[in-house]
Amino acid sequence: MIEHTVLGRPGGDNALWVRVNTGQQIHRLLFDCGSGCIGPLGSAELQAIDHLFFSHFHMDHVAGFDGFFRINFSRDTKPVHVWGPAQTIDLMQHRFQSFWWNLHEEQTGSWIVHEILPDQVKLARMEVCEAFAIRHPLESTAVDPLISNPDYRVSVRLLDHRGPSAAYRVDEEARCNVNPERLTRSGLRPGPWIQALKSPEAGGRVQVDGIDCDLDQLRADLLDHSPGASIAYLTDFRLDEPWTERLAEWLAGCDVLVCEAQYAQTDALLAQQNFHSTSLQVAELARRAGVGKLELFHLSRRYPDFIWREMGREARSVFPNTKFPAAWNL
Repeated sequence: MIEHTVLGRPGGDNALWVRVNTGQQIHRLLFDCGSGCIGPLGSAELQAIDHLFFSHFHMDHVAGFDGFFRINFSRDTKPVHVWGPAQTIDLMQHRFQSFWWNLHEEQTGSWIVHEILPDQVKLARMEVCEAFAIRHPLESTAVDPLISNPDYRVSVRLLDHRGPSAAYRVDEEARCNVNPERLTRSGLRPGPWIQALKSPEAGGRVQVDGIDCDLDQLRADLLDHSPGASIAYLTDFRLDEPWTERLAEWLAGCDVLVCEAQYAQTDALLAQQNFHSTSLQVAELARRAGVGKLELFHLSRRYPDFIWREMGREARSVFPNTKFPAAWNL
């Protein structure tokens, strides 16, 4: 299950908090870190975040980072992973070193910074015990997917904001569960063999109550398969016809699209000049991609509330399942 919350307020800085809940483990992901956004999460959730993803480094997307850093700079339970487009390593190191480090030698805490380029992801590790002064280069990794593990994967597209703005998509891996009714009808008792049944790497045969059984046949008889949930985060980008076509293919079938609606359609020329998108344009993107839901955020403060509501109605005329974050009451 993927849970998400858009942080911040309409017309202010925003961020996206995502939890991938497998039932046995919760993975926490934060997308951008605007001013005043992370406070509602609390220290425990912030200290448990696995990955912080930046779309780009304009002030309204990074102004809350100092609060995140203060809580996590010496986290010793696991490294902090930070992701972003070109210049991420330079900018993060400058941010780390913008404080006075004179009591750091005995502190623990590692930060792994990932810089997403068109053809590779560059990595550098930095340590609080070294006052973040030394970059330890790590082996580069592939761009797509950025992250792939048994529970979820993260993919990326670099959008055009007169410079790269990273868009991210999170896909939960397909779920595989034993159907309890069919298990009862089979007469087989649950046991350690269930783990082999659910493991795609396991093959051949397995002993169940002393009976030699074919694993592939048991899977066909007992397992239910369902696709995992998915969510995408897109902000600060120019959206024209070629980009709409490319992004619609990448976003195809996504359950939730969290997307900027910086401008009303009447200001489409201004949106183009400032490398942003309109509510009507992103609604058309959602329609073509066949997403389940479009959630609009990152609204321009140039508009009063009633214009934001009109932008929502405008978007729903193209893509009916368009919402604002529930807490915004728009």
